[in-house]
Amino acid sequence: MQTNLAIVIIVTAFIAFGSGYLVRKLIAESKIASAEAQARKIIEDAQKEAEGKKREAILEAKEEILKQRNEMEREHKERRSELQRLERRLVQKEETLDRKVESIEKKEEVLNRKEAEVDALKNELTAIYNRQVMELERISGLTSEEARQILLADIEKEIQHEAAIMIKEIENKAKEEGEKRAREIITSAIQRCAADHVAETTVAVIPLPNDEMKGRIIGREGRNIRAFETATGIDLIIDDTPEAVILSGFDPIRREIARISLEKLIVDGRIHPARIEEMVEKARKEVDQQIREAGEQAVFETGVHGLHPELINLLGRLKYRTSYGQNVLKHSIEVAHLAGLMAAELGVDVQLAKRAGLLHDIGKAVDHEVEGPHVAIGVELAQKYRENKEVVHAIAAHHGDEEPRTIVAGLVQAADAISAARPGARRETLEAYIKRLQKLEEIASAFEGVEKSYAIQAGREIRIMVKPEKVDDLGAIKLVREIAKKIENELDYPGQIKVMIIRETRVVDYAK
Repeated sequence: MQTNLAIVIIVTAFIAFGSGYLVRKLIAESKIASAEAQARKIIEDAQKEAEGKKREAILEAKEEILKQRNEMEREHKERRSELQRLERRLVQKEETLDRKVESIEKKEEVLNRKEAEVDALKNELTAIYNRQVMELERISGLTSEEARQILLADIEKEIQHEAAIMIKEIENKAKEEGEKRAREIITSAIQRCAADHVAETTVAVIPLPNDEMKGRIIGREGRNIRAFETATGIDLIIDDTPEAVILSGFDPIRREIARISLEKLIVDGRIHPARIEEMVEKARKEVDQQIREAGEQAVFETGVHGLHPELINLLGRLKYRTSYGQNVLKHSIEVAHLAGLMAAELGVDVQLAKRAGLLHDIGKAVDHEVEGPHVAIGVELAQKYRENKEVVHAIAAHHGDEEPRTIVAGLVQAADAISAARPGARRETLEAYIKRLQKLEEIASAFEGVEKSYAIQAGREIRIMVKPEKVDDLGAIKLVREIAKKIENELDYPGQIKVMIIRETRVVDYAK
């Protein structure tokens, strides 16, 4: 029973499955037919659309081709017209060139004709010139070469005379301008440089608190004074001068050491040979320190750098050295400033001029110890410490022992003369000063034709009045040279003396 039921169910299932399959197949076939019909429609529509676009593209291409053809035709017409215009211009230029060629040919014919005429005239003139030269040679009795030489000689003499006059005028003008410029430079340098000078002598006076101190300084049987003089190398003079003793010696550094040590001994009060030696040693160290400081101060004040330490010490020693009462260190500083100022005015190396000016008297620092003139000693010292060759030459030439070969040497020589010769730079006793001025006037008045003479400018200038009826202008020139020469031979003086002769004629009448 159950088996039959199962079979029925299975059969029913197969029938249902087969029916469903057939139904789905029919439905699928109907959908496929519908899709195929729709696809055919889409293809037909697409073909129609493609045909339309194809026709539109063909039309657009034809229009573009037509447009380009028209554009090319227009450009062709424009080029053709431009070529025609250029062709017309070329034709016009060709015609113009033809006309110019014809004109040039005509001018060339005219020039050829004129050239022939000029050649003919030239030949004719040459013949006339030759005939005239022959006639002139016959008349003068000279050949043309001889006449040329005479003419050239005359012209040469005339030119030489004119050249001599011109050279003389230029020399006079240059001399006047040079002297004026030199005066301006020197005046400017002196105005801008003012240095103090301290006058010193070879003795120093030491004040004492009382006269009893003299006996203590002398010591028992003079042992203290002998020990002091032996240690310092300075003479100690004890005389009747109240409350004072005198130190005398040619070496200013020794004298300064003696002064300081004696002042220390007087203050200390313990005076005996051992104490004297101790104080002298302390004073020597103190003076050495002062020498170094003075040298460094001089270098700083002048702005000169790079000097050898030994040269700086030697400069410091000049603080205690005098020349005609003029402090040599202050003189050297002044010469450095003057040389630097004048070098600046002339556009020369200022530092080199200052260096040479500062070191020009360096030989005086040791001329008490080394034999020979201070110039030669200074040259040796500068060479020893490898100074600049121009500086060495300036030292050698500053007193005229050598001819100055450089501008710096000339400036140092001039600055040295200015510093030493200006009024007040060097001390002179009143009696010697008056005698020198009187002698100066006597020398000038001794010449024939001199009426009066006056020494002025502290003896730096003498003005001489001459009698005009006895001394003419040329005689005045001769007389001034003779007076200057006699002054050089008979007088000793620092610097130079200006000799001026004044000659004048006065005509006086009275209205009555």
